Amino acid sequence: MKVIILGAGQVGYSIARYLANEENDITVVDHSPEVLKRISDKIDVKPIVGFASHPNVLQRANAESADLLIAVTASDEVNMVACEVAHSMFGVKTKMARIRHENYLIGDRSSYLSKNMSIDVTISPEVEVAKSLARSARIAGAFEVISLVGDQIKIIGVRCHSRSLILNTPLRLLSTQFTQLDIIILCVYRNDVHFFPKKDDVLEVDDEVYFVVRQEDVESAMEAFGYFTQEKRKIIIVGGGNIGLGFAQELEAQNTGIKVKIIEKNTERSEIIAHVLKSTEVLNGDALDLDVLTEANVQDAETILALTDDDRVNILVSLLAKRQGAKRATALLNKMTYASLVTSLGVDAIISPRVITVSTILQYVFQGRVRTIHSLAGGYAEVIEAEARETSYIIGLTIEDITVRDSIYVAAVVRNNDVILNPRRLIVGVGDVLVMMVKRDSSRKVEKLFSIRPSYL
Repeated sequence: MKVIILGAGQVGYSIARYLANEENDITVVDHSPEVLKRISDKIDVKPIVGFASHPNVLQRANAESADLLIAVTASDEVNMVACEVAHSMFGVKTKMARIRHENYLIGDRSSYLSKNMSIDVTISPEVEVAKSLARSARIAGAFEVISLVGDQIKIIGVRCHSRSLILNTPLRLLSTQFTQLDIIILCVYRNDVHFFPKKDDVLEVDDEVYFVVRQEDVESAMEAFGYFTQEKRKIIIVGGGNIGLGFAQELEAQNTGIKVKIIEKNTERSEIIAHVLKSTEVLNGDALDLDVLTEANVQDAETILALTDDDRVNILVSLLAKRQGAKRATALLNKMTYASLVTSLGVDAIISPRVITVSTILQYVFQGRVRTIHSLAGGYAEVIEAEARETSYIIGLTIEDITVRDSIYVAAVVRNNDVILNPRRLIVGVGDVLVMMVKRDSSRKVEKLFSIRPSYL
């Protein structure tokens, strides 16, 4: 597949790095020769220096032969114009644009973009992060939640603490030691290293764990990790920007019963969000001020989420809130360089807009019979949901045939609405939906398994 990526920032680079590993023909356009050189020295891409929406630049990028254009420059307007030019002058089949400013996204304006402009997919990082946070907030203790196969299956990220009941138990004994527990541990992050656990491995305090569970078993699974549903849950949001406001709106729309407070430093912005929100309490003040945190009753909070646009503020607020008694603290980080250091200091979870944005884009990019793909653990692995069709190579293979140690793991199969966890020797049939944990460099193998056999072409 020939892909043109406009913008060589963190998101553009991450997408290029992933797709270049998938043996695609990738062209990256950016106005900075230095940035393009750094990227082309690391991955196999064709660099084009120039202004992303200019026709002559897109022509040099061979837009007329492109299958997909992904516009992720720092300017919403450039992204939109580039999609229009790519469509009208070069006939690019699929155009994706990152749109960040809330004025383009509020009310019916988002649908207007897709209906009246030549943009096939609109991606808003702030909106996607807010939705991701809202999914996680439904489950007390989770730092990430992914719903799959019509919400029948969930992948949940959780951090082990000293109250977790399943610590120091070999994974192969979990089902016998905890008869009500039906989960599969997929991935563990420990001492700055991600790994697929083996049967004799045990979980330790401060491990970040991803596991798969049926929807109906979520509550009992979280209790095994020491997180119990509380009748009155309280969340404090620091930062009333697009993400903080969007998150609060999502919680209000879900009618979760969670008591939410927002701390916003800017007085004018505080008034705006107080007018927009209905049941959320808005406090005007600096969250780095202990008096402000005390006024917000941070000591009673289940979770405090620092969502400002300043990484340093988010880190300091999170650490200060934990010291003042908040049970959990989550910090938004745009630069992930010090993520492992931050969690070692006591911050419970990190939110990366870049990772969430890349995951969202990849769901649209991935070809074949793959329904969704989610990047996990900073890009270490992907969770892939794919359907086996009659024409797929995978039909007739057993799960053991597909499994590759430390690389590809089939966590669940859904057949006729029945969820089978850890299916092992099951033979893949037409219509089966597989949920797999896959190391990033093995995603291409999975795509081939679900592609069409030559005999059907």
